Amino acid sequence: MIRVPGFEGRRVAVFGLGRSGLTAARALKAGGVEPVLWDDGISSRMQAEAEGFAVEDLTTSDWSGFAALVLAPGVPLTHPVPHWTVEKAQEAGVEIIGDLELFARALAGLPEGEWPQVVAITGTNGKSTTTALIAWVLKQAGLTVHMGGNIGIGVLALPEPVPGAVYVIECSSYQLDLTTRFAPDVAILTNISPDHLDRHGGMDGYVAAKARIFAHRGPGAVALIGVDERWGAELAAEVEGAVSVGVGGEYRPSAGQLETPSDAIDLSGARSLAGRHNAQNAAFAYAAARALGVDHEAAVEGLLSFPGLAHRMEPVGQIGQVKFVNDSKATNADATRQALAAYERVFWIAGGRAKAGGIDDLAELFPRVVEAFLIGEAAGPFAAALGDTPHRISGDMASAVQQAYEAASRTGREEVVLLSPAAASFDQFPDFEVRGEAFRAAALALGAQSEGAA
Repeated sequence: MIRVPGFEGRRVAVFGLGRSGLTAARALKAGGVEPVLWDDGISSRMQAEAEGFAVEDLTTSDWSGFAALVLAPGVPLTHPVPHWTVEKAQEAGVEIIGDLELFARALAGLPEGEWPQVVAITGTNGKSTTTALIAWVLKQAGLTVHMGGNIGIGVLALPEPVPGAVYVIECSSYQLDLTTRFAPDVAILTNISPDHLDRHGGMDGYVAAKARIFAHRGPGAVALIGVDERWGAELAAEVEGAVSVGVGGEYRPSAGQLETPSDAIDLSGARSLAGRHNAQNAAFAYAAARALGVDHEAAVEGLLSFPGLAHRMEPVGQIGQVKFVNDSKATNADATRQALAAYERVFWIAGGRAKAGGIDDLAELFPRVVEAFLIGEAAGPFAAALGDTPHRISGDMASAVQQAYEAASRTGREEVVLLSPAAASFDQFPDFEVRGEAFRAAALALGAQSEGAA
């Protein structure tokens, strides 16, 4: 755990007692702070009390006595309307921060020469893969690496800093909105497409939240920005010294190849980096590793050996010539675009709870779809969008997997059954992980041999 200094002997309000909230409270308490906790949920308050924290109804508290409000990232800061804790904090002149800002202040409080390095990654899509890939490459190169944030372990639950260590942190727009001093040594924006617009008041607010990852860069800090869409391209032009990654950039990935200033890295042997978008992710990882002093050969070796992440273009099994690929993390059309573009032919399983625009923007990739198998609430609207592209409404995951396999196996050629839903999971599953595991289980039930099986 990382102890947070700067508020010793003072009261700090903490609202929202999920993973990040309770972790923040522990880190504050370890730093000599008196955290005062509250949550709308009774069970969350009971858990906090069981750990010995002060639990106080913040609706009736004297806010003038608080040094700060630590807000969970899931709590609205500005839109659709500010949360009542935000209004109370603002009325009392109390600063509002989150766990990522506490992490930044904890590192800043270390003596000079003992600071670890920080690589921070944000973006609408690809940030988890890029985070895991960077952590893998750095670990393979022999560095002490701690990965967390919006992926895996909460940032304040990571091990205490030691000189020479590297923190690789995935950052959401919600977390970045609550930062004022966060200044990573390497800051990466993978891409931007419309998402969470209700929480940021529109696209301008969403882009501004993402751009905060570059707001406090120190001397020598590196900024890497994906420029395959206009919002990223505009930011790359605005952020001083930024390195563009993608079309027209200093690093320019193309299918199977990664161009660097002096080398072209062949990614065809990397089983977990298929597709142009993963070539771009590899470009981010290579550039970050080189910025931290990893030599070319070690960086390339790390890229090629990366095992991949579950639910992100993950091969889960094969029956004969039919491969099953789990891309359940693709909860919007832009993420699914990357998956469809990675294959010439797919038997596509899609659907769930649709987001704005559905799959209309994917029409140019429909010729790659041999047949689509639609599930969940979006099945009807997706069917209408597919038009003449062969499709059927399967309804549930097990039916879709069986129908897709039967159709694919009849062609007599190598085929891919791809789960890339382009929709949220919440109509049929609690989250994308459970959805992906349902896909895996259905494939294995049909007789698929999992990766690495004899």
